[in-house]
Amino acid sequence: MFTVTPVRAFADNYIWVLRQDTGALAVDPGDAAPLIAYLQHNRLALQGILLTHHHADHTGGIAELLRLWPQATVYGPAGIPGVNEPVMDGSRFHWKGAQFEVMAVPGHTLDHLAYLAEGKLFCGDTLFGAGCGRVFEGTPAMMRDSLAKIAALPDTTRFFPAHEYTLSNLRFALAVEPDNEEILLRQTVDQKQRAMELPTLPTELGLEKTTNPFLRCHVDSVKKSAEAKAGHALADETEVFTVLREWKNHFA
Repeated sequence: MFTVTPVRAFADNYIWVLRQDTGALAVDPGDAAPLIAYLQHNRLALQGILLTHHHADHTGGIAELLRLWPQATVYGPAGIPGVNEPVMDGSRFHWKGAQFEVMAVPGHTLDHLAYLAEGKLFCGDTLFGAGCGRVFEGTPAMMRDSLAKIAALPDTTRFFPAHEYTLSNLRFALAVEPDNEEILLRQTVDQKQRAMELPTLPTELGLEKTTNPFLRCHVDSVKKSAEAKAGHALADETEVFTVLREWKNHFA
């Protein structure tokens, strides 16, 4: 089995490094410098890169990394410069005995992918700790469907988002469900983590289902908050999600 380590980049990005023996895969290396430093310090060879989508803070380090490790396989959506092994929904590949399955999760971008292996989901900017990504290229319905696809995985699935947004997302979650004790407990735990400059990630899907409003659009308390915000009744979970996402876009 491989281990996973976060390498910090920019203000709040994580480049997840999967390592086994002397080999490594890197997820969404937007900045090459901190990843190179980590790999060289640990005497690891970069054997592959997993890209979830085309935004520069996820892809910006590819060219420099390939100059140092030209044999690395770059998995990702077709059309991203540097991708030499295009993958799509349902694609599978192996690395050091682990099978990776690719899931299409559009919404944040149209090309967004997630990678599932050994009960771990590398989900880029689709699902965050207690939140989800903004809808830039897709539609709210598209993002809602992608989150439902993720929610169908086992509750023990550990997921590895690309950004440290958990505390701000928990503040929003409490605005939606102020009486949710699970959110309050999680906030206490995660505040302690950040106070020690430790990541709040990864987390388990089961925890998200009790604390992440975007995975709780079917829950009465979440629906009622969304309806209060909208000022009218909402017909289905997609409408609830749409109101929540717009609310979060402007939440201070």
